[in-house]
Amino acid sequence: MKRAIFLLFGSLFLLAVLTGCGEKSQEDVLNALSEKSDKIKSYKMNSKMTFENGEDQQVYDVEIWHKKPHYYRIKLESENKEQSQIILRNDDGVFVLTPALNKSFRFQSDWPENNSQIYLYDSLVNDVLSDDDRSFQAKDKAYVFMTKTNYQNKNLSQQEITFSKKELAPKKVKVMDQDMNVLVTAEFSSAKFNVDFDDDAFDMERNMTSAKLEVPTMAISKEKAITPLYPEYTAEATISDEKEITKDGEKQLILSYTGDRSFTLIQKKADIAVETSAPVQFVNGEPVDLGFAIGVKTGNSISWTYNGIDFLLASSDLDDEEMAAVARSVQGVASK
Repeated sequence: MKRAIFLLFGSLFLLAVLTGCGEKSQEDVLNALSEKSDKIKSYKMNSKMTFENGEDQQVYDVEIWHKKPHYYRIKLESENKEQSQIILRNDDGVFVLTPALNKSFRFQSDWPENNSQIYLYDSLVNDVLSDDDRSFQAKDKAYVFMTKTNYQNKNLSQQEITFSKKELAPKKVKVMDQDMNVLVTAEFSSAKFNVDFDDDAFDMERNMTSAKLEVPTMAISKEKAITPLYPEYTAEATISDEKEITKDGEKQLILSYTGDRSFTLIQKKADIAVETSAPVQFVNGEPVDLGFAIGVKTGNSISWTYNGIDFLLASSDLDDEEMAAVARSVQGVASK
């Protein structure tokens, strides 16, 4: 009898040990992610983002700051340091800063809400929690989820999100199209939660001043010819005219595309604000995430700056999604 009781308790103890050492269920991980996202008050993260562009890759270093309830600072810098922007949100609105051009734009916008954001922890957790059709896999040191997305770029339809088991910190995000081709990858090198920020960490003027010390104002020669860049995606429109004009003493290249969804693409050397402290330009529009740059959407146009060139894409035929798709495809492609 005693032996039977001993064996019974021994079996129960062994079962308890095995259960305690077992993998967490998907429900356990979801609850832990939800709890962590609710409890953390702030974070700092660093990520390397890679954009697949045909045979080419565009690589950016991304520095992410967030403090609840709605303070954000995202600094994007190209690997060669030639392209740098900061998107900032504070009590005054949303700002897009381009230090090399001494330019800053302000929006009344709810960014980054209502869309997926590959570099924001709370957005990644929300995408996981809100997708009832998600898939889940527990690996040696990580949890991996496959979810639907809600990016501005609707071509990004699926994503694989990897969290570390130890801290539930983001490790890697792969975003794919409907054919499961990887278009964007974010690899996180560091993640610190509940960090302390200075009172003016999200102040526009402080960020602009410090960024200009790191990135000297760009020297752009207005004399040299513009090397035209053509969109890879044209919404089935074809180029019908290409001409260079001079307006207000500046050369502008105008590309006209004709079809059911016609559009015009204007390129010129970037304007640099010469004042030591240039005024903030208020924009009655929305910031547009182009991946390699933050654009400005106003009415029937999108404008952005890339590698010292100002671009303006205008169309009364393209919808917002198609216009952004055309703009995203104008990236280092110097061919028709």
